[in-house]
Amino acid sequence: MVNFIEAQKPLLSRLMKMAGLRPIEVELEPGTTMHVWAPKHHVGKKGTTISPLDPAGGGGKKPGGSKKRRSPESRPNVVLIHGFAAEGNVTWQFNFGVLVSRYNLYIPDLMFFGKSSTSSADRSPDFQAACVAGALARLGVARCDVVGFSYGGMVAFKLAEARPELVRSLCVSGSVVAMTDAVNRETMERLGAGSSAELLMPETLKGLKALLSISMYKKMWFPDRFYKDYLKVMFTNRKERMELLQGLLISTMDAKIPVFQQKIMLLWGEEDKIFDIELAKKMKEQLGDKCFLYGIRKAGHLLHVERPCAYNRQLQRWLAYVNSTAAEEDQASS
Repeated sequence: MVNFIEAQKPLLSRLMKMAGLRPIEVELEPGTTMHVWAPKHHVGKKGTTISPLDPAGGGGKKPGGSKKRRSPESRPNVVLIHGFAAEGNVTWQFNFGVLVSRYNLYIPDLMFFGKSSTSSADRSPDFQAACVAGALARLGVARCDVVGFSYGGMVAFKLAEARPELVRSLCVSGSVVAMTDAVNRETMERLGAGSSAELLMPETLKGLKALLSISMYKKMWFPDRFYKDYLKVMFTNRKERMELLQGLLISTMDAKIPVFQQKIMLLWGEEDKIFDIELAKKMKEQLGDKCFLYGIRKAGHLLHVERPCAYNRQLQRWLAYVNSTAAEEDQASS
């Protein structure tokens, strides 16, 4: 019997290729490979794998090229980092299309999602961030704006903290800088869940329905067949993903808010039940004057899926703003 969720993936891949993106396997080190959807100028032929011996990956500016010419390689780079329920192309399927004509898009699959895998025992968000940074380096990306959702937002914060020269700006939705014991405990108690693994890695139809119910503002009905197919496809690598959830937790006593150099946009669903808007307001105060908050009405945790037009509109405005500001700063310094 056909799995409806699995069946849509070839169509989604076709749409992404039509938009000018290509799947690339980036070998970071022996045993660690990250799958990335990247602009087609990086790819010479189908099935390209970039190894550590080929750091540029065929991308970047060609020697002797004109600096005035607006080649695809000269567009601003934007990295979209997915959350915990699906890999990159599934997470951002309603969002990438409005960005590809103006930006070089990079959509990685984090480790143990999609086709990305590692033999490393490290399950921390720092490791995920290091893998993203390594893949971008292999692809010749020296500067980028990063968009992160939920778990991907935590990875994005780590990436910005560790690599300020790489990350120019952040746009984060439904996430926190760090998952402390206190935040985790309060969230699980409020949602009536025993643990983050129980909530985010459901094994039953009831559990998956509960997860989608708290993730969206508007209740949506799907046939049970849809839920069964989703469970089979989206929640693979269960052991490793549960270890990723354990790797997120840090002691409240050890938690500290980094001083970020980047401009940060917190783009939030006002009805987010997992990380509510009040938490976002508190984060904005903690992150300082370079942090902005914009709430989207009638949207929950999955705001980019539930209200993609509103989300895309604000994301485009943010990216236009950070690009125009960067241009003004460059002119002022020249």
